[in-house]
Amino acid sequence: MQNLDSTVVATALPAMARDLHEDPLVMGVAITSYLVALTVFIPLSGWMADRFGAKQVFMAAIATFTTASVFCGLSQGLAEMVASRVLQGLGGAMMVPVGRLLLLRRIKKDELLTVTTWLSMPALLGPVMGPPVGGLLTDLVSWRAVFWINVPVGMLGLLLVWRIIPPLPRIIPPPPDVPGLALVGGALAALMFAFETLGRGLVPNWVALGMLGLGVVLTTLAVRHCLRVRNPALDFSLFAIPAFSVTVIAGTVFRVGASMVPFLVPLSLQLGFGASAAQSGMISFATALGAFAMKPMAQTALRWVGFRNVLVWNAVIAGLMVMACAAFRPGWPIPVIFSVLLVGGLFRSLHFTTTNTLAYADVPQPKLSAATSFYGTAQQLPGAVGVALAAAALQVSVAVAGRPAVTMADFSVGFLLGGLLMLISGPMSMRLPPEAGEGVVAGRRRS
Repeated sequence: MQNLDSTVVATALPAMARDLHEDPLVMGVAITSYLVALTVFIPLSGWMADRFGAKQVFMAAIATFTTASVFCGLSQGLAEMVASRVLQGLGGAMMVPVGRLLLLRRIKKDELLTVTTWLSMPALLGPVMGPPVGGLLTDLVSWRAVFWINVPVGMLGLLLVWRIIPPLPRIIPPPPDVPGLALVGGALAALMFAFETLGRGLVPNWVALGMLGLGVVLTTLAVRHCLRVRNPALDFSLFAIPAFSVTVIAGTVFRVGASMVPFLVPLSLQLGFGASAAQSGMISFATALGAFAMKPMAQTALRWVGFRNVLVWNAVIAGLMVMACAAFRPGWPIPVIFSVLLVGGLFRSLHFTTTNTLAYADVPQPKLSAATSFYGTAQQLPGAVGVALAAAALQVSVAVAGRPAVTMADFSVGFLLGGLLMLISGPMSMRLPPEAGEGVVAGRRRS
């Protein structure tokens, strides 16, 4: 449901902008506000799951997300849309990490890769279905229908969780780190507000720069606080685990670049090629199709090549595939564009499967709640940064060139920047030992 929502919204942005009388690039805040709220509330998810029970929190999160989807579909202005998306973010923050925690507490280490692969495959149905469904609903019904489609999905999800998933025993956790949560949440919110508004004319530049400075100060205070208290909002002691630290740091850089792609592709096809929402959705479908096709092959690739080699060299290939999108022009044959997006999605999927598995490979059971909260934040923050960075790259390119509107040349700048970030993450993964993740993959071949 979450993945369907994010890809559907990106496809529907131009129609939303027309209906709400906003600039299509400004409407990027409809994506960013959700991702910011998601990131802000994720650090609390582990404590909530321990305190109130993972199953109960999971069901409450699904209900919140579904209700917020209805509000999104009823929105009459940008402010209402942003408020509804923030409520969605609250539900989503508890949904993904808590759902992952329900599985991680029941599996053995040598089952981790298999479980992670199966856990990711249903989530990939969202991106596979999102672009074509979003385009068709937008063209045939309304952009509002892309939110209302979450209602039957959410109701079915609640029924299945209630009937099938057994409850985990509750844990009496220590009190939550309220000052740490406030500092972390304030820092993330301030930084994302600055990224979204700086140089875009939404607020005076001094306000955006002030929020950027406030975000840097709060980030510094949050890190210092979390390093000093016993049960912090974000447990930085997890960075003593090499597999966790490398996947968080290098993976964050990779995800920032990769998160620019779902934002840039539908907009470039509609604004640069003149495609309809349905047409752009069907072409964007290639990225998710490639990602879905990789999942069954991930275990074989990791068994033969190893986690470190995949993270180093796959980042290079995936980055180059995104850079290839910078060459897209209206004269390109659609099958060629489809093929480039499909291959790019395949390699990005392999990277995500690798990092999602390796992050938990060496985490002890008592640290799982803290690890899911921390890694969940590290997974979602790049999404907000990537969308804001992509929108900023378009704005800067348009301003520097002095053009009245965005063109394919401006989208090329965004694709090149995203690919470069993904390339940079490759050398960062070389700090991993060659044997990293061996206990997770059965039958790992030694080189």
